[in-house]
Amino acid sequence: MLITVEGIDGAGKSTLVAGLADALRDRDPVVLREPGGVELSERLRALVKDPALTVGGRAEALIYAAARAQLVEERLRPLLDEGRLVLLDRFVDSSLAYQGAGRGLGVEAVRALNAFGTAGVVPDRTLLLRIEPAAGLARVGGRGEAQDRIEAERETFWLACARAYDELAAAEPQRWIVLDATQTPERVLADALAQLAPLLEP
Repeated sequence: MLITVEGIDGAGKSTLVAGLADALRDRDPVVLREPGGVELSERLRALVKDPALTVGGRAEALIYAAARAQLVEERLRPLLDEGRLVLLDRFVDSSLAYQGAGRGLGVEAVRALNAFGTAGVVPDRTLLLRIEPAAGLARVGGRGEAQDRIEAERETFWLACARAYDELAAAEPQRWIVLDATQTPERVLADALAQLAPLLEP
Protein backbone atom coordinates (compact mmCIF):
# COMPACT_ATOMS: atom_id res chain seq x y z
CA MET A 1 0.00 0.00 0.00
CA LEU A 2 1.31 3.43 -0.94
CA ILE A 3 0.30 6.54 1.01
CA THR A 4 1.77 9.82 -0.22
CA VAL A 5 1.84 13.19 1.55
CA GLU A 6 1.66 16.38 -0.50
CA GLY A 7 1.52 20.14 -0.01
CA ILE A 8 3.51 23.28 -0.59
CA ASP A 9 6.70 23.97 1.33
CA GLY A 10 6.03 24.63 5.01
CA ALA A 11 2.78 22.66 5.12
CA GLY A 12 4.16 20.10 7.59
CA LYS A 13 4.65 17.05 5.36
CA SER A 14 7.72 15.65 7.09
CA THR A 15 6.11 16.10 10.51
CA LEU A 16 2.98 14.25 9.40
CA VAL A 17 4.96 11.42 7.79
CA ALA A 18 6.94 10.94 11.01
CA GLY A 19 3.72 10.95 13.04
CA LEU A 20 2.08 8.40 10.75
CA ALA A 21 5.15 6.16 10.88
CA ASP A 22 5.02 6.17 14.67
CA ALA A 23 1.25 5.66 14.88
CA LEU A 24 1.33 2.81 12.36
CA ARG A 25 4.49 1.15 13.65
CA ASP A 26 2.64 -2.15 14.13
CA ARG A 27 2.32 -2.21 10.33
CA ASP A 28 6.11 -1.76 9.99
CA PRO A 29 5.86 1.07 7.44
CA VAL A 30 8.75 2.09 5.20
CA VAL A 31 9.31 5.86 5.02
CA LEU A 32 10.73 7.36 1.83
CA ARG A 33 11.13 10.90 0.55
CA GLU A 34 11.24 12.60 -2.80
CA PRO A 35 13.48 13.45 -4.43
CA GLY A 36 15.68 10.88 -2.74
CA GLY A 37 15.34 7.51 -1.10
CA VAL A 38 18.14 5.86 -3.11
CA GLU A 39 21.67 7.01 -3.92
CA LEU A 40 21.08 8.30 -7.46
CA SER A 41 17.94 10.14 -6.40
CA GLU A 42 19.69 11.74 -3.41
CA ARG A 43 22.44 13.03 -5.70
CA LEU A 44 19.84 14.45 -8.07
CA ARG A 45 18.11 16.06 -5.07
CA ALA A 46 21.29 17.91 -4.18
CA LEU A 47 21.63 19.16 -7.75
CA VAL A 48 18.08 20.35 -8.25
CA LYS A 49 17.96 22.18 -4.90
CA ASP A 50 21.35 23.91 -5.25
CA PRO A 51 20.76 27.70 -5.29
CA ALA A 52 24.10 28.17 -7.09
CA LEU A 53 22.85 26.32 -10.18
CA THR A 54 20.68 27.62 -13.00
CA VAL A 55 18.10 24.92 -13.78
CA GLY A 56 15.48 25.53 -16.46
CA GLY A 57 11.89 24.47 -15.89
CA ARG A 58 12.01 21.56 -18.35
CA ALA A 59 15.34 20.34 -16.99
CA GLU A 60 13.92 20.57 -13.47
CA ALA A 61 10.91 18.45 -14.44
CA LEU A 62 13.17 15.87 -16.07
CA ILE A 63 15.52 15.72 -13.07
CA TYR A 64 12.61 15.11 -10.69
CA ALA A 65 11.17 12.49 -13.02
CA ALA A 66 14.55 10.75 -13.26
CA ALA A 67 14.95 10.71 -9.47
CA ARG A 68 11.41 9.34 -9.17
CA ALA A 69 11.97 6.65 -11.80
CA GLN A 70 15.04 5.36 -9.96
CA LEU A 71 13.22 5.35 -6.61
CA VAL A 72 10.32 3.38 -8.12
CA GLU A 73 12.58 0.82 -9.78
CA GLU A 74 15.07 0.36 -6.96
CA ARG A 75 12.89 0.60 -3.82
CA LEU A 76 9.25 1.48 -4.24
CA ARG A 77 8.08 -1.20 -6.67
CA PRO A 78 9.92 -4.02 -4.82
CA LEU A 79 8.45 -2.88 -1.48
CA LEU A 80 4.91 -2.76 -2.86
CA ASP A 81 5.38 -6.17 -4.49
CA GLU A 82 6.31 -7.50 -1.03
CA GLY A 83 3.05 -6.14 0.37
CA ARG A 84 4.71 -3.44 2.49
CA LEU A 85 3.11 -0.20 3.63
CA VAL A 86 5.06 2.73 2.22
CA LEU A 87 4.75 6.33 3.45
CA LEU A 88 6.16 8.64 0.80
CA ASP A 89 6.92 12.32 1.37
CA ARG A 90 5.97 13.71 -2.10
CA PHE A 91 5.39 11.85 -5.36
CA VAL A 92 4.14 12.63 -8.88
CA ASP A 93 1.59 15.18 -7.69
CA SER A 94 4.42 17.44 -6.50
CA SER A 95 5.72 17.69 -10.04
CA LEU A 96 2.22 18.29 -11.41
CA ALA A 97 1.84 21.22 -9.00
CA TYR A 98 5.38 22.61 -8.99
CA GLN A 99 6.58 22.07 -12.55
CA GLY A 100 3.22 21.67 -14.30
CA ALA A 101 1.53 24.68 -12.72
CA GLY A 102 4.24 26.63 -10.88
CA ARG A 103 6.69 26.54 -13.79
CA GLY A 104 3.90 26.76 -16.37
CA LEU A 105 4.94 23.61 -18.24
CA GLY A 106 1.40 22.23 -18.22
CA VAL A 107 0.02 19.64 -15.83
CA GLU A 108 -0.76 17.12 -18.58
CA ALA A 109 2.72 17.36 -20.13
CA VAL A 110 4.34 16.71 -16.75
CA ARG A 111 1.83 13.93 -16.04
CA ALA A 112 2.82 12.14 -19.26
CA LEU A 113 6.51 12.44 -18.42
CA ASN A 114 5.97 10.94 -14.99
CA ALA A 115 3.69 8.18 -16.23
CA PHE A 116 6.71 6.90 -18.15
CA GLY A 117 9.02 7.32 -15.16
CA THR A 118 6.79 5.58 -12.60
CA ALA A 119 5.63 2.70 -14.84
CA GLY A 120 2.10 2.77 -13.50
CA VAL A 121 2.68 3.14 -9.75
CA VAL A 122 -0.20 5.18 -8.28
CA PRO A 123 -0.81 6.01 -4.59
CA ASP A 124 -3.66 4.29 -2.78
CA ARG A 125 -4.28 7.53 -0.87
CA THR A 126 -2.76 11.00 -1.03
CA LEU A 127 -2.89 13.34 1.96
CA LEU A 128 -2.90 17.02 0.99
CA LEU A 129 -1.79 19.38 3.73
CA ARG A 130 -3.58 22.56 2.74
CA ILE A 131 -2.13 25.90 3.84
CA GLU A 132 -2.03 29.38 2.37
CA PRO A 133 1.34 30.07 0.70
CA ALA A 134 2.15 33.04 2.96
CA ALA A 135 1.67 30.90 6.07
CA GLY A 136 3.73 28.03 4.65
CA LEU A 137 6.56 30.35 3.65
CA ALA A 138 6.55 31.94 7.11
CA ARG A 139 7.10 28.48 8.59
CA VAL A 140 9.96 27.81 6.17
CA GLY A 141 11.54 31.15 7.08
CA GLY A 142 11.25 30.31 10.77
CA ARG A 143 13.47 27.25 10.43
CA GLY A 144 16.59 29.39 10.42
CA GLU A 145 18.03 27.56 7.41
CA ALA A 146 19.27 28.96 4.12
CA GLN A 147 16.64 28.78 1.40
CA ASP A 148 17.16 26.25 -1.37
CA ARG A 149 16.60 27.11 -5.02
CA ILE A 150 12.87 26.38 -4.97
CA GLU A 151 12.07 27.82 -1.54
CA ALA A 152 13.36 31.17 -2.83
CA GLU A 153 10.62 31.39 -5.50
CA ARG A 154 8.19 34.34 -5.61
CA GLU A 155 4.67 34.25 -4.20
CA THR A 156 3.07 33.89 -7.64
CA PHE A 157 4.82 30.51 -7.99
CA TRP A 158 3.47 29.29 -4.66
CA LEU A 159 -0.05 30.50 -5.39
CA ALA A 160 -0.02 28.55 -8.67
CA CYS A 161 1.22 25.42 -6.88
CA ALA A 162 -1.42 25.68 -4.14
CA ARG A 163 -4.19 26.21 -6.69
CA ALA A 164 -3.00 23.20 -8.69
CA TYR A 165 -3.06 20.99 -5.59
CA ASP A 166 -6.67 22.02 -4.93
CA GLU A 167 -7.61 21.20 -8.53
CA LEU A 168 -5.86 17.82 -8.43
CA ALA A 169 -7.64 16.90 -5.19
CA ALA A 170 -11.02 17.97 -6.57
CA ALA A 171 -10.49 15.89 -9.72
CA GLU A 172 -9.79 12.65 -7.78
CA PRO A 173 -11.72 12.85 -4.49
CA GLN A 174 -11.57 9.08 -4.01
CA ARG A 175 -7.75 9.21 -3.75
CA TRP A 176 -7.14 12.55 -2.05
CA ILE A 177 -7.69 13.41 1.60
CA VAL A 178 -7.52 17.16 2.25
CA LEU A 179 -6.30 18.21 5.70
CA ASP A 180 -6.20 21.65 7.33
CA ALA A 181 -2.47 22.17 7.85
CA THR A 182 -3.00 25.26 10.04
CA GLN A 183 -4.05 22.99 12.92
CA THR A 184 -1.62 21.61 15.49
CA PRO A 185 0.52 18.68 14.28
CA GLU A 186 -1.35 16.43 16.73
CA ARG A 187 -4.73 17.43 15.28
CA VAL A 188 -3.51 17.00 11.71
CA LEU A 189 -2.22 13.52 12.55
CA ALA A 190 -5.48 12.55 14.26
CA ASP A 191 -7.49 13.74 11.26
CA ALA A 192 -5.23 11.85 8.87
CA LEU A 193 -5.50 8.61 10.84
CA ALA A 194 -9.29 8.92 11.06
CA GLN A 195 -9.57 9.41 7.30
CA LEU A 196 -7.15 6.54 6.58
CA ALA A 197 -8.81 4.11 8.98
CA PRO A 198 -11.10 2.40 6.40
CA LEU A 199 -8.12 1.78 4.12
CA LEU A 200 -5.90 0.45 6.91
CA GLU A 201 -8.40 -1.98 8.44
CA PRO A 202 -7.26 -5.63 8.17
